[in-house]
Amino acid sequence: MAQMGRPRTFDREHAVEQAMHLFWQHGYDATSLAQLKAGLGGGISAPSFYAAFGSKEALFDECVQRYLATYAQVTECLWDENLPPRRAVETALRQSARMQCEDGHPKGCMVALGVMSAPSPENARVADGLTQSRLRTRAGIVACVERAIRLGQLPPTVNPAVMASVFDSFLQGVSILARDNVPHATLDAAISQLLMAWDIAASLASPVARELAPVGTRSVPTSADTGASGTARS
Repeated sequence: MAQMGRPRTFDREHAVEQAMHLFWQHGYDATSLAQLKAGLGGGISAPSFYAAFGSKEALFDECVQRYLATYAQVTECLWDENLPPRRAVETALRQSARMQCEDGHPKGCMVALGVMSAPSPENARVADGLTQSRLRTRAGIVACVERAIRLGQLPPTVNPAVMASVFDSFLQGVSILARDNVPHATLDAAISQLLMAWDIAASLASPVARELAPVGTRSVPTSADTGASGTARS
């Protein structure tokens, strides 16, 4: 009796990474089971696929969790209260734009593109993890604006939800621009322009309120708060 060949080693971790890239590029609905079987580990059979992952939906859930634990961490700085609020927002924007334009993975953000990942009503639930991540990022920007107001770095007339929407809408739009191959340098320069909205609002904050902020939380004056000599405006 002929001896069967040794089964090929299946690297499950690498397969999940490959699947994540497929879902990131095409979305849940548009990524077919045939694409997954052909693209994972150099090609696997349907029985092997179901044995390894259970279902397409279960694999997508695993890919979402991997994305959130890795690439999506670029915006977690929004929750770092050791960073001044403006710097936290700026860091999140610049890190996200850089990640979305990098080589080695699909362009754009899987979280932002997730709104289109499962457009059919019967599959809407699979995108819940991505939806929750978008809500968390939005809440993080709101928290930064609210903290800046408490610290006297922004005037109390600023509406946190409205200002956060300015930065959040830009962040979501970066995915489309990255897919259209807009250079990272252009997006990075656009972030500098966008932050002028914060700086203009900050210039209206009361100097008294800034002085009353707890020691260690006062922000260093930005270029919008200083004159040509580099001293703070009164």
